[in-house]
Amino acid sequence: MTSLNKEKEKDLKNIIATFKGAAVAFSGGVDSTYLLDVTFEVLGQNMAAVTGRSKSFPERELKAALAFTEAKGIRHYLVDSEELDLPEFGHNPPNRCYLCKNELFGKIKAVAATYNFGAVIEGSNLDDEGDYRPGLMAISELGILSPLRAAKLSKAEIRVLSKERGLATWDKPAFACLASRFPYGETITAERLSTLDLAEEFLLSLGLKQVRVRLHENATLARIETDDAGLTTLLDPTNRLKTHEYLKSLGYTFIALDLMGYRTGSMNATLNNPKA
Repeated sequence: MTSLNKEKEKDLKNIIATFKGAAVAFSGGVDSTYLLDVTFEVLGQNMAAVTGRSKSFPERELKAALAFTEAKGIRHYLVDSEELDLPEFGHNPPNRCYLCKNELFGKIKAVAATYNFGAVIEGSNLDDEGDYRPGLMAISELGILSPLRAAKLSKAEIRVLSKERGLATWDKPAFACLASRFPYGETITAERLSTLDLAEEFLLSLGLKQVRVRLHENATLARIETDDAGLTTLLDPTNRLKTHEYLKSLGYTFIALDLMGYRTGSMNATLNNPKA
């Protein structure tokens, strides 16, 4: 751990120490796991993890989050945050993430109020400030705090600090909710989310680590994004055929492999090019 990382973690602890208890929005990803671990160290039992349960959050991620808090002895509350109950969300407008975060964090704030936690905190980091992220606006409007950003911690630094803490998530691939796989304007339904989850589960079963199945053309075209190792795996003739047959069985008409590989926020390209 570099001296700069140590200083930033110290700053983070100092920030958290000012809270009169905290409800930590916890998804089980790299950032929120690190934030939760540090918050538990600083505040002890005067805090809790809160996780939103919805159709856009895969069951495998929920199980991993629950296993972590159980192993650590951290209080953990679940809230049902079903974005599809919001009529606008299913239409998938460009501010979809705003609608989702507003719904989720409103419920997390209610948990915080019930248990007299003085703050609701979440795990966005310094890198999150550069992309189109309307969810950050909802977080700001609701008064949710972002200690990792306040301590100027980047994703890379959080991974290093997580490894030092012995957190298994230190090298966990980046994850975003399943709704992020749809181009803005394409309808999101419970059935489409469920099918998409099955497609990604299958690809993970082949040994892929970083993977997204992006949907296009009214969810008839499945575009697979993965890293270099994943590209090699999928170009193997046997795996290529298995992938084609399985995704076809899920109802996709066309299955494509994106030669540019995985990158975050690739669906934001459709904001400037609606036909992308």
